[in-house]
Amino acid sequence: MTNLASNLVATAQAHPDSVAIKLDDAELTWSQLFGLAAQTAGALKKAGIEPGDRVALILPNIPAYPILFYGTLLAGGTVVPLNPLLKAGELEYFFGDSGADLAFVWGDFAPEAVAGAEGLDTKVIVSGPLGPNVEDLPAGDPIAVPVERADEDTAVILYTSGTTGKPKGAELTHKNLRLNAERSAEVIMEMSPDDVIMGCLPLFHVFGLTCGLNAAVRRGATLTLIPRFEPGKALEVIERDKVTIFQGVPTMYGAMLHHPAASSTDTSSLRTCVSGGSALPEDTMRAFEETFDAQILEGYGLSETSPVASFNMPDAPTKPGTIGRAIPGCEMKLIDEDGKDVPAGGGVGEIVIRGDNVMKGYWRKPEETSAAIPDGWFRTGDLATVDEDGYYTIVDRKKDMIIRGGMNVYPREVEEVIYTHPDVVEVAVVAIPDELMGEEIGAAVALKPDATATLEDIQAYVKERLAAYKYPRRIWTLDELPKGPTGKILRREVHAPAE
Repeated sequence: MTNLASNLVATAQAHPDSVAIKLDDAELTWSQLFGLAAQTAGALKKAGIEPGDRVALILPNIPAYPILFYGTLLAGGTVVPLNPLLKAGELEYFFGDSGADLAFVWGDFAPEAVAGAEGLDTKVIVSGPLGPNVEDLPAGDPIAVPVERADEDTAVILYTSGTTGKPKGAELTHKNLRLNAERSAEVIMEMSPDDVIMGCLPLFHVFGLTCGLNAAVRRGATLTLIPRFEPGKALEVIERDKVTIFQGVPTMYGAMLHHPAASSTDTSSLRTCVSGGSALPEDTMRAFEETFDAQILEGYGLSETSPVASFNMPDAPTKPGTIGRAIPGCEMKLIDEDGKDVPAGGGVGEIVIRGDNVMKGYWRKPEETSAAIPDGWFRTGDLATVDEDGYYTIVDRKKDMIIRGGMNVYPREVEEVIYTHPDVVEVAVVAIPDELMGEEIGAAVALKPDATATLEDIQAYVKERLAAYKYPRRIWTLDELPKGPTGKILRREVHAPAE
């Protein structure tokens, strides 16, 4: 059975009474989760949802998410996960582009969803903690056997952030997601039914969906949810639920590390932490591992690769600052601007990927698909180096590179140095248009509450540690840097103040 939902069927049979999903005091066992998903599937079928039809989920991390996600898959539908914080105009685009028949939304976000669906064929249904009310989605006969789907049928349409033009829907197949969850669980996290996973990454994001929810379903581990990440709450849940696997982005690790409760919370259950989304500063990694006595494994992936492509894996030495090696079933290499391979130690090239994790294509966008995957290799737009052991180090996003007076400056390299300053919590380095140099280097920093350093001090600190053409000529403070739904700092939202 190819349908991704067959993993839920198998786990519910193997571990019926084990806890599948937790949210504070609320718990669902595997048999309960499966039962509710099967009821949802029957209701969807009665509502007219047929195999391949799109169902949007606009929900925070609550038990309804896995119920509706797997219910849709059991019925043969395609899930369209969307950020609950999207506004009506944005939702109008996503509903229209995906052709979603139904959209399940948490009550707080319903007004925007209803406004976004106006004039479209998308029916908006409000969901409670365990799914919609029966009057909003009448019951049908439960579907306990997943509707047959082929390996290459689309299970999920995930919209990419759209840094260049309108967001595109990456079509991830049942095979893409099944194998990526399996490898994430087994090869990277060495997950077992005894594990408790921290579910603070949003489930509408591919990292949380694959490495959190789908991996837990595959292995029968418990997923303990936090609807919105807050470092104090995360520490409390680690202690309360004896969390063994933490999944986060760099800003989450930094926030927990600097939280007043970090030293007094019992986090002895923690075994493995995985980080992705953006580069984790080495100082943060070392300090976190020392404070919490748990290994951090850093990796890399994209929406288009389901997401995991490479990782520092537990069966080999970890190399801080790298994104590790390609996972099984995935090939990675570097190419230059002419499309020629860049060998190990041969300098910077663009990462290209092929394997069973690479998406089928962009939803209804054949030209964009051909441009992204012209020859079977997906063009990531990320620049990296690779060493003799096959470990990749991201240098930067191709489009983020700053060219100052003809010299290439990679923001990540400058950020790494600024992060080592003891008063800095967050930083983003961006290009500022400049008449003389073409582009100048700017840095937005968020400082610790007790910081004593001035901006001039930080600038001098960086100037001492980097080549003269690399240090930021303009530097300014923000209370907090703009972030995406997973907590990843959004460079494209950082702009130099006018003065």
